[in-house]
Amino acid sequence: MALNDDQLERYARHIVLKEIGGPGQQKLMQSKVLVVGAGGLGSPLLLYLAAAGVGTIGIVDDDIVSLSNLQRQVVHSTDDVGRAKVESAADAIARINPDISVITHEARLNATNATTLIGQYDLVADGCDNFPTRFLVNDACYFAKVPLVSAAVGRFDGQISTYKGYEKDADGVPLPTYRDFIPYAPADGLVPTCEEAGVLGALTGVMGSMQALEVIKELTGTGTGLAGKLLIYDALDARVRTITLRHDPANPLTGDDPTITDLSAHKS
Repeated sequence: MALNDDQLERYARHIVLKEIGGPGQQKLMQSKVLVVGAGGLGSPLLLYLAAAGVGTIGIVDDDIVSLSNLQRQVVHSTDDVGRAKVESAADAIARINPDISVITHEARLNATNATTLIGQYDLVADGCDNFPTRFLVNDACYFAKVPLVSAAVGRFDGQISTYKGYEKDADGVPLPTYRDFIPYAPADGLVPTCEEAGVLGALTGVMGSMQALEVIKELTGTGTGLAGKLLIYDALDARVRTITLRHDPANPLTGDDPTITDLSAHKS
C-alpha cells in the first residue's frame, strides 16, 4: 500500500519517526479499531485515531448529545445537542481526515451483538462509563482474541491498561484480563456514576489521549505496551504510577476452573 503525496504530507511527522516510519503508517491505515463509547474518553481517542490515519474506525454508542456532555466530550459541539453521538463523532472525524472510513453502530453493546461487532475489528478501545459494559467488552475480546485497550476515570483520577488474556507470557502463564484486576462488577449503587460524583473534564482528555497512544503502539508494534500493567494517573497531585497486574488462578474467565465460558452471563 503506497502512500500518495497528500498522505506523505499529512503523516510526515509520523513517517520521520524511525519507530513508526512509512511501514508503521501503512499499518495504521490498514487497521480497523472499534471504539466503545463516544463520550469523555472516546472523544479525544476518536480524534487522535483519525488524525493518526487509522483506516477504519467503528463507533458503538446508543446515546444522544446533551448539553452537559460538552464539558468534556470534545468530539461534539453545541450544534450537535440532540443528535446521535455516533453521527456527531463521525462528522468530526470527517472534518479531521476525510480518508478515514467510519462505521457507526448506533446501539448499546450487549451479549447478543458483542461477538459479531468485535469480530470485525483488529483492536477494541473501551471508553464506556459503566461496569456491565466494561466487563462485557473484556469477556468478548477475550473470546474473540482481540486486544483491548481499556480506560476509566473517576472524579480526579484515571486508569488504563491493555488486556490480551488469550496470550501467554514467557513462562506460559496467561496475560491478565480486566477480571484479574476486578473479578466481578461491583453491586449497583456501590460506585457513584459520573453524573452523581462529577468528573474533571480535562482528565478525560488526558486518559483518552493515553488510550489513543496505546492503540497506536499496539497497531504498529512500537515501544512497550501496557499488557500486564495498570497505569494510574492522579490529576490532583500530578502523579503517575504503574503497577503490575498478574494472572489470578481464581479468575472466573481465565483461571484454573473458569465459570465464564461464553457471554450468556451478560444481559442481552
